[in-house]
Amino acid sequence: MKVVLQNLTKIFPNRNKKIKTGVTAVSNFTYEIPDGKLIGLLGPSGCGKSTTLYMISGLEKPTDGKIFFGEDDVTELSPENRGVGLVFQNYALYPHMTVKQNILFPLQNLKGAEKLSKNEMLKRTVEAAKLVQLDELLDRKPSELSGGQQQRVAIARALVKMPRVLLLDEPLSNLDARLRLQTREEIRRIQRETGITTIFVTHDQEEAMSISDEIVVMKTGTVQQTGAPQTVYDDPVNLFVAKFLGTPPINVFAGRISGGNVMIGDDAIFAVDGEEDREIWVGIRPEGFIPDINGKLGCELQSIEVMGRDISVVSKNEASVNPVIRSIIGSDVTVPNSGTVRFRLKPYKVFLFEKNTENRIRTELKPL
Repeated sequence: MKVVLQNLTKIFPNRNKKIKTGVTAVSNFTYEIPDGKLIGLLGPSGCGKSTTLYMISGLEKPTDGKIFFGEDDVTELSPENRGVGLVFQNYALYPHMTVKQNILFPLQNLKGAEKLSKNEMLKRTVEAAKLVQLDELLDRKPSELSGGQQQRVAIARALVKMPRVLLLDEPLSNLDARLRLQTREEIRRIQRETGITTIFVTHDQEEAMSISDEIVVMKTGTVQQTGAPQTVYDDPVNLFVAKFLGTPPINVFAGRISGGNVMIGDDAIFAVDGEEDREIWVGIRPEGFIPDINGKLGCELQSIEVMGRDISVVSKNEASVNPVIRSIIGSDVTVPNSGTVRFRLKPYKVFLFEKNTENRIRTELKPL
């Protein structure tokens, strides 16, 4: 089921009644979610991603704009008539019911033409439980399950109605690191097996990038960038997107363009053509550093952290915005134990941004 959002806007009344202007949670959100894809809505707390999800579900009414499921305008439809399955962060399971009863519950509330026989309801319940690999735990209660298993019950309960669209609101936030990894893999598997158009809300960029077909990066209610996760990571449109994606985060330096060179402190790291002299931000991905005694960028070595397959070189530079610079390099590369370490930089891992607008400066970086 294709989902189309047209100029979607949500303005909440201001809590301060003396201020007449409302608070804009989502502003002019326009986006088309292809049929059968898993889309990640990604951004920091308060960026409007959950509000967008609730408008799609019908729990929040847009101030302006329209929502289409396929060719159907569902903007004014109530949640129960939209054909959506919604999974919340806190599972919202009935503690006195078994797994089977929790999954079965939405089917028991169907009325009219949608009403099912007991045998059909039971069949669907078992099929949904098998899909999330809980068919052997149907008689247990939520308190007897792990956090990951409880979340899978919530997903099965959303899927049992055979929704047109599956909506997941930060479904992994309450899980520990190992369960989070396992459950996100399960969500991806389930989505591929069912082919249901799925919208996944998270503030965790690693989650979004690992399972999404496309991501939508949001900030203060506005869409910053959309696209395939790797494309957005490799080609950020502004400094916010560059900083938000990546672990460890991108290293940001106060730099300048001077005489056709990109400068960080006294170091000229690349040449550029046709750019006027000005102050800029320079972003360098951690994997963009190559230790080289003839490298253009010099940093003061602080420590070396061994991570097994890779090592993290921790250094400092007066022009760095980050407290320390983290460079991820292969464990077979030799790095000096102290003093100044010099780096050669991979040009496709270095991004330039305007000082004031923080928008990307798209220019070719040439070696010196």
